[in-house]
Amino acid sequence: MYLLYNYNIIKLTFLVLLICFLNYCQINANDIKEIKKYDLMVVTVATHITDGFVRFNRSVNTYGLKLEILGLNQKWLGGNVATSPGGGHKVNLLKSFVNNFKNDKNLIILFVDSYDVIITSNSDEILRRFVSMDAKIVFSSEGFCWPDKSLASKYPESEEGGKPYLNSGGFIGFAPQIYQMVLTAEINNLDDDQLFYTKIYINQTLRKKYGIKLDQKANLFQNLNGAIGDVEIKFSDDDSYVINNVYQTNPLIIHGNGASKISLNSLGNYLVKSWHPKYGCLICNDNITSFENISNTDLPLVLIGIYITHETPFLDQFFEYIVNQNYPQKRIHLYLYNSADYHSKEVQNFIDQYRDVYRGVTVFTAEDHWLQQEWRARNSALDECMKINCDYYFSIDSNARLTNKDTLKQLIQQNKGVIAPLLSRNSQLWSNFWGALSSEGFYSRSFDYILIVKNDRRGVWNVAFISECYLIKSSLFKGLDSNEVEPQFPLTYYSTQYPDTDPDMTFCSILRDKGVFMFVTNSQDFGHLVVSSTFDTKRLNPDLYEMYSNQKDWEKRYIHEDYRNILNAETQVEQPCPDVYWFPVVTHAFCKHLIEIMENFGQWSDGTNKDTRLAGGYENVPTRDIHMNQIGWEQHWLYFLREYIRPVQEKLFIGYSHDPPKAIMNFVVRYHPNEQPLLRPHHDSSTYTVNIALNSPGIDYEGGGCRFVRYNCSVTEPRMGWSFLHPGRLTHYHEGLRVTKGIRYILVSFVDP
Repeated sequence: MYLLYNYNIIKLTFLVLLICFLNYCQINANDIKEIKKYDLMVVTVATHITDGFVRFNRSVNTYGLKLEILGLNQKWLGGNVATSPGGGHKVNLLKSFVNNFKNDKNLIILFVDSYDVIITSNSDEILRRFVSMDAKIVFSSEGFCWPDKSLASKYPESEEGGKPYLNSGGFIGFAPQIYQMVLTAEINNLDDDQLFYTKIYINQTLRKKYGIKLDQKANLFQNLNGAIGDVEIKFSDDDSYVINNVYQTNPLIIHGNGASKISLNSLGNYLVKSWHPKYGCLICNDNITSFENISNTDLPLVLIGIYITHETPFLDQFFEYIVNQNYPQKRIHLYLYNSADYHSKEVQNFIDQYRDVYRGVTVFTAEDHWLQQEWRARNSALDECMKINCDYYFSIDSNARLTNKDTLKQLIQQNKGVIAPLLSRNSQLWSNFWGALSSEGFYSRSFDYILIVKNDRRGVWNVAFISECYLIKSSLFKGLDSNEVEPQFPLTYYSTQYPDTDPDMTFCSILRDKGVFMFVTNSQDFGHLVVSSTFDTKRLNPDLYEMYSNQKDWEKRYIHEDYRNILNAETQVEQPCPDVYWFPVVTHAFCKHLIEIMENFGQWSDGTNKDTRLAGGYENVPTRDIHMNQIGWEQHWLYFLREYIRPVQEKLFIGYSHDPPKAIMNFVVRYHPNEQPLLRPHHDSSTYTVNIALNSPGIDYEGGGCRFVRYNCSVTEPRMGWSFLHPGRLTHYHEGLRVTKGIRYILVSFVDP
């Protein structure tokens, strides 16, 4: 009986599910049959081609939609709708167009803006949702009553929680009803199109006559202004879409109305099969420029604008990266602006060396009084670019380090109007782009900023602000584009609208105002930014003090090129004496700079046992030396021990590890025949000792070296920049051999005393 009862329950459940399934299929079939009766035509107004239109057109093509463009290559007569009411020109263009379809009951028109709209689905899904709304015309909605707030009370009661006000940036309807609606009244080109449609909607008679509804819960249209926090990007198996978390809908037409255009740009980086977690960047290779079969003499002419506006560490390496770009130098004209007197000599040396290598070189300094304002110098570079008829303008500030030799070529190949390589500070989230803007127009973190900066997501990204390094197509500031009737706007780093704004801020504001997209790419690693705020030019050789802030550049300058090989498990480290290891660690530049700092400081100890620098005031085995803490380099040296000595020590003396290493005695010793030529036998107060030769025997001095007494083993030709590492106590009793000529310098550190 129990089994029979369960069987009947299962049978009943199956029948219910079967009926539901058949009903769903019937409904779905009916929906499809209903939808198939109609044709969908997307209609938009675009008088000229912008980056926004290109993006919109790509979305239309991706989903196979039929598109009609109104007003293309005509003069826009609708006023400046970005800053004030207007747009009546759109209504009048639509009136003329829809007259051709006034009796076509099977045609459904989707009328949308184009510069700030992205469509994310095909015609079947758009039609299905429209038909399900049981209306003749459906307008998108928003939370602001614009442009006439006084009309808010005239609106009919809205759906609970829905956006109550009409937005004219997107609507869909049957062609005959749209024709009748736009003929309701006359409208001047400069009148406001949204006000025109609003007056029709709030008129109950007209609203019912034309069957108008608002899409108040973003079933089809999503206006982002005032609703940015409502939406997020989600991913299906092969595409991306927008979810409205307030209404639990996924709208198909995304409109960056009002102040939300930057947010639309950010969403647009993912929508329409642009980027996907499974596939990465799907558009990075779209419309790229190929250099195949192009000779060097036919490559685009580039003006590189170099800007040194403040004291910058490792400037010689900055120049080196520019020179090493894999691009023919005879297709490059240099424009160099230096307002930092500290670097005058370095700049002059660079110009003297490369003036005849490049196609041309133009140099300005702070002494050129008319260029003392940075924006004037940057504008002057644009003028220079036009004067030489350049194809691209490549702006590089001195903080940018282009370690990728193909950076310039890769940026050109992307074929964007404005594009920057992603550069960030070492191990920091500070970069040369902003993913979003605050309401005041300053930095705001976009939802994906960290993922992009950390290269967890790679691609080409539409962003709100760029600086430090970027490439611009000269067509943006040289005049007409081939498909434009209106002149291109002038690019400038100064505007009366932003008189006190940083030049880069002004530049990017103008680009945003004119609808020009700025891109940043991290499809490859291109380089990094240095930190200049810690660069203390009051010091001699201040680069040596930049170990913390700019470790990559510091290592390039000061760490021996063969050092990393020592850490390989298969590399055998030299032993000139038992348990005395010898390996390269620092460059000649390190040695030279440290000696210069010590001699400039000049307060060498007198070589006697009395030493007030020590806690007890007594030195058992005295040398003529200067301690690291006397020149402000004690903490740097302790960091050096941890980063560069400890890994070698752990490889050599297996089983001993102390992180971080401790060292109280860290100093540079000077041996001189007329001062202290040698050092008597002694033990070091250390677990192990680091001893780095800072200059070369036979060149800088004669004699010298170190003898390990227990083993009767001497090293008399230490290599500059190489370090001895040996036990300090008990076994390695040693002495410093006599220097007979010149001066010998060594860096000594007693580790873990």
